[in-house]
Amino acid sequence: MKMIKTKSFELAVYQKGDESADKLALVLPGRLDSKDYASMTSLVDYLATRGYLAISFDPPGSWESPGTTADYTTTNYIKAVNELIAKFNKPTFLIGHSRGGAVSILVGAQNSKVVAIAPIMASYGGATGPRDKDIAAGIYTTFRDLPPGASRTGDRKFSLPLSYFEDSQKYNAEMEIKKFKGPKLLISATNDKYTPPEKVRKVFDDLAKPKMLIELNTTHDYRYYPDMIEAVKDAVGKFLDKYLPA
Repeated sequence: MKMIKTKSFELAVYQKGDESADKLALVLPGRLDSKDYASMTSLVDYLATRGYLAISFDPPGSWESPGTTADYTTTNYIKAVNELIAKFNKPTFLIGHSRGGAVSILVGAQNSKVVAIAPIMASYGGATGPRDKDIAAGIYTTFRDLPPGASRTGDRKFSLPLSYFEDSQKYNAEMEIKKFKGPKLLISATNDKYTPPEKVRKVFDDLAKPKMLIELNTTHDYRYYPDMIEAVKDAVGKFLDKYLPA
């Protein structure tokens, strides 16, 4: 396991490509997902072949990155991404799934080093609120599959403080994405119960060019389907060929 130190954090990373590359790609996992899920590592591996220094990482307080779930907030996720960009100081492509997609938008809208973004089945508002039983307990308990995340194991337990949800409400990716002037690739899933494709189409229609929209016949957790992992990679390739050719 490789660790990278930024100004504020120590982050566990999955990294490929040459550190002397002239461009950086950060692949951002969804809420409490692992950098080692096949959907993440596949993109890192692919982007390295496109000449990027490509990195995915576990946000502070999750999986192999130090800290507790109290450190796992959207605010700290954004801060970690900005600090990685500052550390490597290269033109940066941000691509993320679900909550990671939202973070790609939130950072891209503010950081001039970001040249393109690709939110995959992003969450465009705040995090879905906790259930009544979680509110009563004061924590949100959830389970995640073990890497590579290709099957439903649900073996890893996380307990998030309810402050996670309060923090997430400070951010609105649907509004922020309108501020990003560079190329944008939005990927949606036909059977996404969290961010329905019609929601993604509405966001897309309100955006200025350059932009690209690709809808895949899959679910929100597309990592369960190897052909969909390849389809996402193919979509990213078409986007890069059109807007960021080598």
